[in-house]
Amino acid sequence: MPSVNAFVAIEDSRFWTHDGIDLRSIARAVKGVVSDDYSGGGSTITQQLAKNEYFTQEKTLTRKIAEVFMALKIERELDKDTILSLYVNSINFGSGYETVAAASWGYFGKEPGQMNDWEATILAGIPNAPSAYSLDASPELAAQRQKQVLERMLR
Repeated sequence: MPSVNAFVAIEDSRFWTHDGIDLRSIARAVKGVVSDDYSGGGSTITQQLAKNEYFTQEKTLTRKIAEVFMALKIERELDKDTILSLYVNSINFGSGYETVAAASWGYFGKEPGQMNDWEATILAGIPNAPSAYSLDASPELAAQRQKQVLERMLR
């Protein structure tokens, strides 16, 4: 399913193989912060789900540590398909759409399972910065982000 592959590629390429945390991504994020070259987060899809469902958005070390433990618990209790489904139904897609179904209907007038490859890949890029990448806010930026999604899928 292209929409699943697009989300996993851009948000957490090792989603299917890790246990809720990705030590390589965390190390890369820490290195970026230390070297003042921070270009991306170290959170997995499961960690993002934990943050969205159980914590505030405040950026504290305590919250981040709690998020890691909650992600490990989620991975023990739920299968990957359920985690991914909960995740895409807990994120902001811009323009007031808070679930993948709402975004699919709002932007394309169809159910998520009916999206074509173009629609799935453009939708997958929006949650990174919904106010910037929303199709209503900036189709040009959404297209640039879609290109990043496609490049990640190729990798």
